[in-house]
Amino acid sequence: MSTFTTRRQRLRELLAGNRCIHPASVHDPMAARIAADLGFELGMLAGSVASLAVLGAPDIILLTLSEFAEQARRIGRAANLPLLCDADHGYGNALNVMRTTEELEVAGVAGFSIEDTVLPQAHGAGGKAMLTSVEEGVGKMKAALRARVDRDLVIAGRTSAPSITGIDDAIRRATAYQATGVDAIFLVGVRTRAELDAVAADIRLPMILGGAGAELMDPEYLTSRGVRVCLQGHQPFAAAVQAVYSTLQALRAGTPPAKLEGVAPDALMKKLMRVDDYGALVRELL
Repeated sequence: MSTFTTRRQRLRELLAGNRCIHPASVHDPMAARIAADLGFELGMLAGSVASLAVLGAPDIILLTLSEFAEQARRIGRAANLPLLCDADHGYGNALNVMRTTEELEVAGVAGFSIEDTVLPQAHGAGGKAMLTSVEEGVGKMKAALRARVDRDLVIAGRTSAPSITGIDDAIRRATAYQATGVDAIFLVGVRTRAELDAVAADIRLPMILGGAGAELMDPEYLTSRGVRVCLQGHQPFAAAVQAVYSTLQALRAGTPPAKLEGVAPDALMKKLMRVDDYGALVRELL
């Protein structure tokens, strides 16, 4: 297993490279280990997926910082994979962002993003997403940078302005966060090439995209516009839920275990559990 600093340096190399990659959406140690075995270069732990995995709850900021950091720690312990985390709004104000930085750095993540969405949703918002002021967003970015001890830890400034207030406001926010000294800009909701072209004209930092439009899904184009990480969604967790649901449904309906479909074979389970490695340790140490 590589050190946390080595993983952070690997993430920095990806951001400084000349190609755009798709990270693996991971939610627990086994998912991260599968991603690493399949050759993914980066894992992504989203706040929404963590909320589902830990609480079985929607993405409405019911998950606590300690729960999120512990899930990231479990993932990092199980797989030799740099982990990029969505730290939402930093679990509070700028001082809370400092605490979030401390906890995630100690948990061993390679990097994380802090966003400028008003979270949790305020009374009377009526389900409409709202953004903090740019000034508050800048304060949060500065707080994260100030709290960071390992300079290799990647901190990304994130905004969902493209889908909430428009691309012009997104550029205004992204350039303000860029000026604080963050390592990357994370944009959620860029849908068209015209929008990304406009952003790329003003952003000099590596970019991370989430919720990108279908017409953007061209690795060469994304690379040319400075995008180095482009999320594809969190389908692995949904696929896992469907597999568990279908299996339990079949068992409840009377299907014999031996006739279940879609069950991982014994050889794959042993490989992912690292049975051979643990067996060697038992023989040597016990």
